Amino acid sequence: MDSSHLYQQIVESIRNDILSGALKPGASLPAMRKITEQWNCTTGTILRAYQELARQGLVVSHVGQGTKVLDQPPEHNQTPLRRAALFNRTEGFLLETMTAGYTPDEVEQSLRVALDRWRTFSSEQEPAKLEVLRFVGSHDPAMALIAAQSPQKLGSFPNHEMAPGFTLQLSFTGSLGGLIALAEKKADLAGCHLWDENTDTYNEPFVRKLLPGQKVALLCLAHRRVGLILAPQNPLGMSGLAHLAQAGVRFANRQQGSGTRVWLDAQLHRAGIDPLDIYGYQDEKKTHSEVARAVSKGDADVGLGVETASLSFGLDFKLLTTERYDLIIPFEKWELESIQALKYWLDTDDAKTAINNLGGYDTTGTGTVTWVS
Repeated sequence: MDSSHLYQQIVESIRNDILSGALKPGASLPAMRKITEQWNCTTGTILRAYQELARQGLVVSHVGQGTKVLDQPPEHNQTPLRRAALFNRTEGFLLETMTAGYTPDEVEQSLRVALDRWRTFSSEQEPAKLEVLRFVGSHDPAMALIAAQSPQKLGSFPNHEMAPGFTLQLSFTGSLGGLIALAEKKADLAGCHLWDENTDTYNEPFVRKLLPGQKVALLCLAHRRVGLILAPQNPLGMSGLAHLAQAGVRFANRQQGSGTRVWLDAQLHRAGIDPLDIYGYQDEKKTHSEVARAVSKGDADVGLGVETASLSFGLDFKLLTTERYDLIIPFEKWELESIQALKYWLDTDDAKTAINNLGGYDTTGTGTVTWVS
């Protein structure tokens, strides 16, 4: 067997013993000669495996004392232990799902949807660290994608050494919730797609109202396709909002304060449709993914959301409008290296390709900036 592959097997075997408790903290690893006989390998292969385990923060070696499992690991070594345990659980989950016939793309989409759901549970964020950008606002799958990018990738600038990396701390509370969080200094940037009926424009009128007198940047993330999310092949033949009031149709709505809900209520008013005539109007979901999930499970016949969510669940979609989604950034935060790195990344072809690959986006305006003051 290839020695490079064998040493990885040895690492995995010992790590499993540590995490399962078979090897207790402070316990000595087996003698070198015993392991070489067990694995039919050279001493060099074992040394390489031990070095990798030490790098992961699981064991420590001392001259004359051999190699031992870390005893009462200090705080800075807790992270490797936790990550190793998480990695093992993830591997088990992937093995189970792949065996069941799911593809890697299906697993990745499902994990992203599940993470989005968890991010709606709390609008209160921990105090921000220097390398963390606090995002509060409307749910968008592209924001989850950006948050999943490596900090190093998001932290790079052209013609410079790698800038300090950063991560996005996401809280999906709706567009209005994001602007309020900015006003209360509880966020560094917000995600917003609020349509103003009087001006037929997005976001700017609401920014002026909720952040009066402030100089604010509207950094365009993308334009999104929004419409009816329906069961495959659209069995009820629905094509517009008027169908929501039909007898027997079950609707999954977005929560008050979300940009989707603001647009829907304005359109219902224009069309003379009484929300009370829509069964499920009070059934509020905090993300587009939750709306699509409700339709996919058969808990609703139709929902309103972005096309990306319908694609993630293999559902049908009827386009109703295209909206602008902006990242709202106060001037006082604009010069942060992390904000500038994010802006630069959005200007790249890599960013536009990644967002377009989600489906349902137009990235023509991605990375452009509009100032409001």
